[in-house]
Amino acid sequence: MKLAKNIQKIAKGVLLNEAHALQKLSSLVDENFENCVLDIYNSKGRVVITGIGKSAIVANKIVATLNSTGTPALFMHAADAIHGDLGMIQKDDIVICLSKSGNTPEIKVLVPLLKRTGSKLVGLVSNTDSYLAQQADHVLNATIDEEACPISLAPTTSTTAHMAMGDALAICLMELNNFTSEDFAKYHPGGSLGKQLYLKVDDIYVQNEVPIVKEDTTFKEVILEISSKRLGAAAVVNGDDALIGIVTDGDLRRAIEKGFDLDKVTATQIMSGMPKNVNKGDFAVKALNIMQQNSISQVIVLDDGKVVGFVHLHDLLKEGII
Repeated sequence: MKLAKNIQKIAKGVLLNEAHALQKLSSLVDENFENCVLDIYNSKGRVVITGIGKSAIVANKIVATLNSTGTPALFMHAADAIHGDLGMIQKDDIVICLSKSGNTPEIKVLVPLLKRTGSKLVGLVSNTDSYLAQQADHVLNATIDEEACPISLAPTTSTTAHMAMGDALAICLMELNNFTSEDFAKYHPGGSLGKQLYLKVDDIYVQNEVPIVKEDTTFKEVILEISSKRLGAAAVVNGDDALIGIVTDGDLRRAIEKGFDLDKVTATQIMSGMPKNVNKGDFAVKALNIMQQNSISQVIVLDDGKVVGFVHLHDLLKEGII
């Protein structure tokens, strides 16, 4: 049964509405925004973000983004603030109040109380003529033309705009603080993302055997080394123990197919030169990227140019970074 409403058309209209609002939002970033960022950056306190209704939900998201990118932040529900939660605000804190209209009864009650704390007040609003905007030390302008909601009542485009403005604020602070991937890993130690950011090759390779053969090692001895170490390959080194190649199970099969005299052939005659490798101090994700880019299942680990081990694709699977 065909519906009277064109669902795809409605959905595309919503997305286009919000995309247009975000594009317009970039033109609203001004010196007020910059001064707000600098005040937060130079502050000795935290960022306390408050709101009510849908704004409270957006405020929670902005708090989470700030905390994960190096700017300490707290959420305070606007309704709870007047029932004791104002006690969480310290003088050096900066309070960001989210409100589309900036004129709700709750905001009009809360704003004077916030100002009494001595903290700076930032209004993230879609109405720069509002009570909140007039009382704020800084105004983050998130004005929109219209909500995506057909009756202009449900917060849709406005909450998207507020969330995007919060992201812009967080990333500016992240840049000012020179927040690195290593810093990010400190706050995200769990899951595959965290492991990609902190797990290193030398956390993994020590679990494996180290299959190594010399350049003149016989075919039979190469097979025994590969079989005993159970990694499907062996590194080939010269007389100075420098890496010169790798012999894999595939190289062994190809040697047999080509009809080599297996009693005389040596490792250098069947090896693949220039094997892919990583240093022991590299991040494990680098080893993963090399394997994926070259469709291989292991890389050799070096320490000052010497072979010290292997990292296998199964190791990375086991660690959960894939």
